[in-house]
Amino acid sequence: MKATAKDLRFHSKELLDTVKRGEEVVITYRGKPCAKIVPLDKKPGKREEKNELFGIWKDNEKIIDVETYVRDLRQRRF
Repeated sequence: MKATAKDLRFHSKELLDTVKRGEEVVITYRGKPCAKIVPLDKKPGKREEKNELFGIWKDNEKIIDVETYVRDLRQRRF
């Protein structure tokens, strides 16, 4: 689908609804294409990736309660 910059300004909701349906929208300015609005690819497994820093205190046997450990570290500084 093609739309003008004026359409983008005044009919943005309709254009976004078109994109939600899976269509691409090419925005033209003075008759020349200048931008494209495409649907965002949603990959179901992307959020399930394991972050290396997540649960950094989880398997540490020296620290039973993280809040107490951090509080003790902060008290030593002052």
